[in-house]
Amino acid sequence: MTSKRRLLTLSAVTALGLTGLSGPVTATASPQGATALTWGTCPARSQAPRGTYCSTIKVPLDYTKPTGRQITLTLSMVGSRDAERTLVVNPGGPGQSGIEAAQPVWAAMPPEVSAKYSVVSFDPRGVGESSPVSCGDAGKLIKHPAPDYTPADAKAEQARVAIARGVAERCATASGTLLNSISTANAARDMDRVRAALGRSKLDYLGYSYGSKLGATYATLFPSHTGRMILDGVVDPDVTEYAATYEQDPALEQRTRQFFAWAARNDHAYHLGTTEAEVSATWTAVRTKLRTAPASGQAGATELDDLLASSLYTDLSWPDLASMVADYRKGDPSSLVGASKQLAAGAVNPAQLAYNCVDDSWPRNWKTWHDDTTAAAKKAPLFAWMYTWISAPCAFWKASTAAPVKIGSVKVPPVLLLQSHDDPATPLVGAQRMRQALSGSRLVVAGGGNHGQYLFDGNACMDGYGNRYLLTGKLPPADATCKGSPSPTP
Repeated sequence: MTSKRRLLTLSAVTALGLTGLSGPVTATASPQGATALTWGTCPARSQAPRGTYCSTIKVPLDYTKPTGRQITLTLSMVGSRDAERTLVVNPGGPGQSGIEAAQPVWAAMPPEVSAKYSVVSFDPRGVGESSPVSCGDAGKLIKHPAPDYTPADAKAEQARVAIARGVAERCATASGTLLNSISTANAARDMDRVRAALGRSKLDYLGYSYGSKLGATYATLFPSHTGRMILDGVVDPDVTEYAATYEQDPALEQRTRQFFAWAARNDHAYHLGTTEAEVSATWTAVRTKLRTAPASGQAGATELDDLLASSLYTDLSWPDLASMVADYRKGDPSSLVGASKQLAAGAVNPAQLAYNCVDDSWPRNWKTWHDDTTAAAKKAPLFAWMYTWISAPCAFWKASTAAPVKIGSVKVPPVLLLQSHDDPATPLVGAQRMRQALSGSRLVVAGGGNHGQYLFDGNACMDGYGNRYLLTGKLPPADATCKGSPSPTP
C-alpha cells in the first residue's frame, strides 16, 4: 500500500555530512555499453542539499517501443565515485522527488557503510526533474477552508465527486499521453537503465514505503540484476490500491488513539486531557469549533483532519501537533494556520495520482466507492472519507491501466524487510504478505508505529539489521523483532 501523503522528509534530516566528490566527475560506462554519466550541478529548483551532484539519462517513454520517444530522468549522487558499491534509494510517494534524498541517506549511514557505498537517487519518471506530469490548475478546485470529508448529504457528496472529476480532466489536459507511461513497472524498468548507466551488474537498493513496491517490482522483473535490497515500510503486494485504502483506514484510527494516549501522558505540557478519552473529547471540541469558525478564516475542521493524518506517520510530529492545538486553545492560531497552508499547497499531487491511478484498476461506478466508504466509516470515521477523496480522481482517470506485475517468483532473491508493528501508512499485514511473496526474505518488525525505520527513526536495533546486511549481504537467520524507539518528549 502506498501512502497518500508525503511519507519521509529526508531532506529535513539535520547535521548532513559532505560528500567525497569534488567537482563534476564521470562514472564508468556500463558493461552493456551505456553512456557514461557526467555528474555536475543539480537543477536549482530541485532543492537538492549542498554537496549533491546530478546527472541525466534518457529512457524510453514506451518500453514496447525502445527506440521511440525518449524522456529524461534526473539522478543525484553523494559519496565517493570510487566506492565499492552504489546504493540506489527511493524515498517513497509515489510522486516524491528522489534527488533530494541521496545526501541525507548517505550522511545518516555509519562510517563503515558510507565508506563502502555511494548513494544515488533519482526523480522517477513523471516527477520533479524527470519529465514531470502536470494537472494544470487543478489545485484551484479545492477551496479552503474545505467542507467536511464526510459528506453531510448527497448534494455535498456530489460536489466532492465533481471536484474529483475536474482534477482528472485537468490532469489529462495538461499531461496528455504522458500519463499512460507513468507506472511502477516502467519506473522499475527505468531503474535497470540507471543500474546499467552506473556500471553495476546488480542493483543495491533501499526503498521506503512506495519505494518498497518499486523495489519488489524491480526484483520481480529483473531478479538476476537484484543485489542487496532493503524494503522499509512495506507495501501490501496482494491487494489493489483501492482495497489498500480500506486497510489503511483502521490503522490510522488506531494510530490516532496512540497519539491521544501520548498527549494524555504529557498533559503537563499541553493540557489537552489526562486520559485518552479526555484528549479525544478535547480534540472533538476543537474540531467542532473550527467547523463553524475556521481559524483566521482559513483553517477549519477539515484542515485539522489533514494535520492529524499527516502527523501519524511518525510520532516525532506529535509535539508539534499537540502544541498547535494547545496554542489555538489559548488564543494563538498562527502555527495551526501556517501548517494548514503548507499542506493545502500540495492538495493535488499530479505524479502521485498518475502512478496510483494507472498501476491498478479502479471502480468506475461511484456507487461502489460510496457503499464501500460508508461501510469503512463505521470503523474508521475520521479517515474513511478522507482517503476516498484523495484517491477519487482515479474513478475518472483518462489513462489506461498498466499491465499488472505479480510480485514475486522463485527466481527473486531474498531481501530484507523492515517494518513497524503499528505503521498506519503500510499496515503490518502488507509486510507479512510481502514476506511470503519474496520467498526466503527476512522480516524485522519494530514496536511502535513510525513509518520508515532504517537510518531515520533512531532505532539502533533496526539500524543494526540494515547496516549488517548492507555490509555483508547476509540476511538474519530468521525473522526478528526490535523494541520501538522511545516516544518523543514535549
